[in-house]
Amino acid sequence: MEYSIEGNPDYGQLTVQLTEGEKFFAEGGAMAWMSNEVELKGRMLGGFFKALWRKMVAGESLFVSEYQHPSGGSVTLTPSVPGTVLQRTLNDESFILTAGSFMACTPGIKLKTRFGGWKAFFSREGAFVIECSGTGELFYNSFGAVLEKDVDGSLTVDNGHVVAWEPGLDYKIKKMGSLKTTLFSGEGLVMEFSGSGKIYLQTRTLNGLSKWLTPFSTP
Repeated sequence: MEYSIEGNPDYGQLTVQLTEGEKFFAEGGAMAWMSNEVELKGRMLGGFFKALWRKMVAGESLFVSEYQHPSGGSVTLTPSVPGTVLQRTLNDESFILTAGSFMACTPGIKLKTRFGGWKAFFSREGAFVIECSGTGELFYNSFGAVLEKDVDGSLTVDNGHVVAWEPGLDYKIKKMGSLKTTLFSGEGLVMEFSGSGKIYLQTRTLNGLSKWLTPFSTP
């Protein structure tokens, strides 16, 4: 399978070239345009209960789209928010995505929803993450541009800016300073990462955009 990513970092899009009989999975509703005769099927990746669980707790679509072309063709996909499209090759390993970041993958990738801890329920970004594992190509997206950081020790990040990280990193969710600071600083809860590995951070957050738009939407 060949692919190309264009439009980064502001309006990334992914184009996949399918060979004869090759299959590809993408988040439902991500297709922008495709070649004639591309076969499209709705599937529940991992089965009904796993797909339903991802929908309920991680905000992902219940169905993913399966693309296939009898003789070869192309499909162009776009994420639901403006930002960067990223790719990662997995070789019998895993990679962690925050809810809403999954975009597409090849058939060898498995998705599993993981619980982030009880404190995460009080986080505005959600309590669940998605563990992607197996062998194949994984595509994910951010809101805004993405910064890649190497962590060797610890790093504290606002929840809304985290897109993905390597499994060598562990994390816990904690309040930002004292209770007063947490309640009135506007920072709320943060993710404190520890260990060694790469983390991918987005420069914008949907929560921040929502707050900025609120005064303009009030009658």
